[in-house]
Amino acid sequence: MKNLKDKKILIIICGGISAYKSLETIRILKKKGCEIKTILTKSAKEFVTPLSIISLSQGKVYEDLFNIQNESEMDHIALSRWADLILVEPATANTLSKLAKGSSEDLASTVILASNKPVFLVPAMNVRMWEHPSTKENLEILKSYSYKIIGPEIGDMACGEYGEGKMTEPLDIVNRVNDYLFIINKNNKLKALVTAGPTIEYIDPVRFISNKSSGKQGYEIAKSLSRNGFQTTLISGPTNLKINDEIKLINVETAEQMFKETQKNLPVDVAIFSAAVADFKIAKRSNVKIKKKDELNVKLEKNVDILDYVSNHNSMRPKLVIGFAAETNDLENNAIEKLTNKNCDMIIANDVSNKNIGFDSDFNEVTIFYKNKKREKLFTKNKSLISEEIVERINNQIN
Repeated sequence: MKNLKDKKILIIICGGISAYKSLETIRILKKKGCEIKTILTKSAKEFVTPLSIISLSQGKVYEDLFNIQNESEMDHIALSRWADLILVEPATANTLSKLAKGSSEDLASTVILASNKPVFLVPAMNVRMWEHPSTKENLEILKSYSYKIIGPEIGDMACGEYGEGKMTEPLDIVNRVNDYLFIINKNNKLKALVTAGPTIEYIDPVRFISNKSSGKQGYEIAKSLSRNGFQTTLISGPTNLKINDEIKLINVETAEQMFKETQKNLPVDVAIFSAAVADFKIAKRSNVKIKKKDELNVKLEKNVDILDYVSNHNSMRPKLVIGFAAETNDLENNAIEKLTNKNCDMIIANDVSNKNIGFDSDFNEVTIFYKNKKREKLFTKNKSLISEEIVERINNQIN
């Protein structure tokens, strides 16, 4: 577990019967060379004491949001920035509900809301509470916010019931955190390139042809790659979206511009072509606005095929090339044909004839086709969740 050495971990202990297990988590992390600070919620003090935490962590325990001494030494913003990673255990049903709503009513929720670091939630609750629709809904919201979930497990509970809701054992929690840090450390040496959004092809200075792509899926993939440690470049057609500062953003309009910027930013280790590049452009663009009285006779010609160029460019080909296929019919055959013809490692295909998913929607449903003929479907969910699942598969392929 060398990935844990010298890591600064903030552990937030919430008020559940499993809170006592957090002491063992602290002991293991401390043994692995981590620096530990702890936030103890008001209800958590019913189960564990500050003294027991201090004796194991050898670090400070924070309790109240408006404690003058704490705020003078390190305010809630500084505490959230200090940590390399935040671990919330046990994450009770109440904790999940507060975080899903963006609550900041105490020190724990305020620090999490202010944090720009990975946050791991370790749920623990009665099986009926875990199975309640509101808990499941809160969990999906939190996943879409990029919170990472560990557990829960199936087993005997303190209340005497049996089922899912038991907190994951401390050693397993530490192993999961270590595995995450291993991937991040490895990916820090890797470069990723993402294309996103539509391209536009001008007819004259004010008119153009384009498509309905919003760029949301590509932007979410870039964010997820960056969170997973990749040095990420995003080449984007015109959108109204914003991206994190740590991601290199290059704005373009036309397919030709996107192609040239792609060339400039090679080589990379992973290339994901999610942009809806216009297949055709105007053969002869007018330099002045065409008037209504003028005859409009538009001749089209094929645009450059960016995906085909990169995937078949032997000297500069990334280790992993992923294309997107937005289809309105015969999705499977079209995706497999594109996978073969473009020499891709993966094709991510979606049906854009459904108005509720795909183009200009916050939701998507995709099927991933692999070079080895394997395929898997990611059912309808928020594009941020789809992106997390796609990047999880990228990690499996490249690491």
